[in-house]
Amino acid sequence: MIDSHTHLVSCEQPDAELVADAERQGVRRILTVGMDGDSCRASLRTAEDFPQVFVAIGRHPNLASGFDDADLSELRALAAHPRCVAIGETGLDFFRDTAPREDQERAFAAQIGLARETGKPLVVHTRSADDDTLQMLGGQAEGVRVVMHCFSMPRRLDACIERGYWISFAGNVTYPANADLRAAAARVPAERLLVETDAPYLTPQPVRKQRNVPANVVLTAELVAAERGISYEELEQQVERNAAALFDWS
Repeated sequence: MIDSHTHLVSCEQPDAELVADAERQGVRRILTVGMDGDSCRASLRTAEDFPQVFVAIGRHPNLASGFDDADLSELRALAAHPRCVAIGETGLDFFRDTAPREDQERAFAAQIGLARETGKPLVVHTRSADDDTLQMLGGQAEGVRVVMHCFSMPRRLDACIERGYWISFAGNVTYPANADLRAAAARVPAERLLVETDAPYLTPQPVRKQRNVPANVVLTAELVAAERGISYEELEQQVERNAAALFDWS
């Protein structure tokens, strides 16, 4: 199994404990995701210590205030590290008013360009900005491999599928109220499906009172497999193939 999106730097436990616990559950690859310069550098240090861990380098939309050419240069330099396999997470988040819209859009556009420049996939965050996110991607990301992280817009699933985006499901797909997400999880083409934790956030329903950790991706994967009417082992093999092809990790 793989965890296609987590934030080891934000988890409470030491990295060694998180990685070991995940491996005991069969989680063989983890993508830990940077949200600013400091977290990107910390993530790269972790990946240097653990061969199971790879990194996405980016600036989160909630942290995009004042994003400028110097910030892009920093991301470009960090993305050159051999353990970086993706750009992001980036995107638009109009749910929380923590960064001006124009700064978010500038940071998003810059990281789309960086993904194109490096040939690495783009990890996209969107919240309360579905139409704007898809509009920017449609206008600027043609030819870029796009991952819709923590997929949360089931009404836009067909548009994402038509564009060939990868769709990654997090623990919120297990929440009783999210039947529309479970229906979406059943419809995603097999070759475009991923699972993630987004730890320490979005803990799956069976352990929802706890802080999330990468090992919990198996709980989300079990539910997604059931929704798709396949065995856990079949889903595991599929998402491992998908992630290996997308992130070029071995």
